[in-house]
Amino acid sequence: MNIKISEGVVHKLPADLRKSITSDKKVIDLWEDITPLARNEWICWVENAKMIETRKRRIEQTNSKLRGGKRRPCCWVGCMHRDKVLASMSYSKNK
Repeated sequence: MNIKISEGVVHKLPADLRKSITSDKKVIDLWEDITPLARNEWICWVENAKMIETRKRRIEQTNSKLRGGKRRPCCWVGCMHRDKVLASMSYSKNK
């Protein structure tokens, strides 16, 4: 079953995270309720893992933390890619 869910601002939703999110209707609803920038933070947090075990754990934590009311990953500085992309978007608007 291919369920359409929203992506991040900078990052595309990877297949493994998409599969995890779409496996739980409540998590889908929570995912859709957060902002595109917040979704971007979750995606980048998962993709930023250096080890496959860490990535798997972060995917599991994404679902549980969303269910627990968290709207962004805790104790993480945030997506390092966001500011560069948003800056370039704002630069192109000012031309």
